[in-house]
Amino acid sequence: MVRVAVIKKEKCNSEKCNWLCFNLCPINRTGKECITKQEDKKPQIDEKLCTGCGICPKRCPFEAISIVNLPEKLEQNPVIRYGYNTFELFSLPIPKHNNVVGILGRNGIGKSTALAILSNQIKPNFGDFKNQISEEKIVHSFAHSELGAYLKGLYNEEIKISYKPQRIELLPKFYKGKVKDLILKVDERNISEKLIKELQLDNVLNRNIDELSGGELQRLAILACLAKKAQFYFIDEPASFLDVTQRIKVARLIKELAKDTSVMVVEHDLATLDYISDELQIVYGVPAVYGIFSQSKSTRRGINEYLDGYLPDDNVRFRDYKIVFSETAFSKDVQKTIEYEYDDFDKEYDEFVLKVSRGKLHKGEVLAIMGANGLGKSTFLKILSGIEETTHGTIEKVKVSYKPQHIVAVDGTVEEFLIKTAGKEYESGWYKQNILEKLNIHTILNNEIKNLSGGELQKVCVAAALSTDAKLIALDEPSAFIDVEDRLKVAEVIKEFTVKKEVATIVVDHDVQFIDYIADSMLVFEGTPGKEGFVLSPLNKRKGMNKVLKILDITYRRDKENNRPRINKPGSQLDEMQREKGEYYYA
Repeated sequence: MVRVAVIKKEKCNSEKCNWLCFNLCPINRTGKECITKQEDKKPQIDEKLCTGCGICPKRCPFEAISIVNLPEKLEQNPVIRYGYNTFELFSLPIPKHNNVVGILGRNGIGKSTALAILSNQIKPNFGDFKNQISEEKIVHSFAHSELGAYLKGLYNEEIKISYKPQRIELLPKFYKGKVKDLILKVDERNISEKLIKELQLDNVLNRNIDELSGGELQRLAILACLAKKAQFYFIDEPASFLDVTQRIKVARLIKELAKDTSVMVVEHDLATLDYISDELQIVYGVPAVYGIFSQSKSTRRGINEYLDGYLPDDNVRFRDYKIVFSETAFSKDVQKTIEYEYDDFDKEYDEFVLKVSRGKLHKGEVLAIMGANGLGKSTFLKILSGIEETTHGTIEKVKVSYKPQHIVAVDGTVEEFLIKTAGKEYESGWYKQNILEKLNIHTILNNEIKNLSGGELQKVCVAAALSTDAKLIALDEPSAFIDVEDRLKVAEVIKEFTVKKEVATIVVDHDVQFIDYIADSMLVFEGTPGKEGFVLSPLNKRKGMNKVLKILDITYRRDKENNRPRINKPGSQLDEMQREKGEYYYA
């Protein structure tokens, strides 16, 4: 039996626990050195001596240790490992000509690492992290598959690639100067004018790159990737920071690109991934421990197998539960007690005005908000929360628990932060079971907030917002940075909390499936981004989703196997039938 032992050093605090793992290890007690103390004051585990007894991962107060028995077929060297007791990746996805290959998997399971290898950012070491492996040996190791020919062409510079990284916030560190200068530099296909128009970057051409917002940086990074002349394009999480309209535009641009090239896309937004991909490869394993890529599948089959948690071709069950979309979640009409009402108001800035029509929020209701960026959705939440004042019209001041779009890590541990926000509620069994455990926050309670990943920080801030005693819960983009499985858990937790506590919840988000799962009623923001935004009174869910999808020019259906919302193929029989009826949302 081959074991992988991983120590998450950012979580480990050996001095605070007095080297508990070292002292409890049964092998250490016999006089052998299974767990040793290193100069960096972190432990190191000898995977050959480790018996997999489970004591150290169970007793570690910081959830810093993982010991996993690998499947028998993985009794082989990994493709890459960065050091002792670190993550291992055991296989790679295969690019396909004239296809968009979608990559689906949890955070921390090797998706970005695989793209970095295929784009020659890093090289495989087959577990030998102390020595540099020659390119000839790497190519020989993959000679039995299509990857051998691909890597040979890559290393011989016979293949040109274009890579859009996940960490687009780092772009200003590598490129200085104005947006238009960068575009001019990378435009090898002479399509910058078209891409600037499609990605709505006209108004930022003369701005410095370090002055751009997250959404603007993402669109610039996508433009820079698509404008290069290459045979293979690797695009890591293109939907992050983009509004729902921009996601569909980007998806269409990528599909058009793949007619003559090879494209590989990593994405957590299932609707976007489903729409954009010709086929799918799933990454499974244990986050931050090891990852394996499945065989290639059709997009529909791949997503459904991922939701099912079982891969028949690989004979692997990687999750002990199914992700199911309840049909009742799609059709609920709210007929409940009014919790809060607001009258007509507007908010004026120097170059932007927001106009809002009166509306009502009900107890036990989730009011979802959708619309393009720059139409005032976040401003609307801030006004209801008392952070900003109206220009004309007044609204009743009530206690609102508000999670902003841009969250900042504070000092202290997760537990200290949540105890402060939840008070006595933190000790209740319901809170621990339905919020901490369902969001998997109970495993990181002792971690410093400043050391959390983007997804972990997002879930902690959602939990904090649900911890405060308030009439209204206002959540701005709670699905950001979170993978598919956790997105649906977050949606479920928000929904259950809203009903159980009989509060009114408002959610702004750009993930159509997330909104589709969570919403009872909707506000649809319209207007001209950056100039004028307006919103009418809340609509019931069907009318709201129909309005959004009509703006996006797409139609939706439900998958027959699991009720998963899917975008119809443009021009298909079902797509045309729904358009004729004016039913863009589930005919």
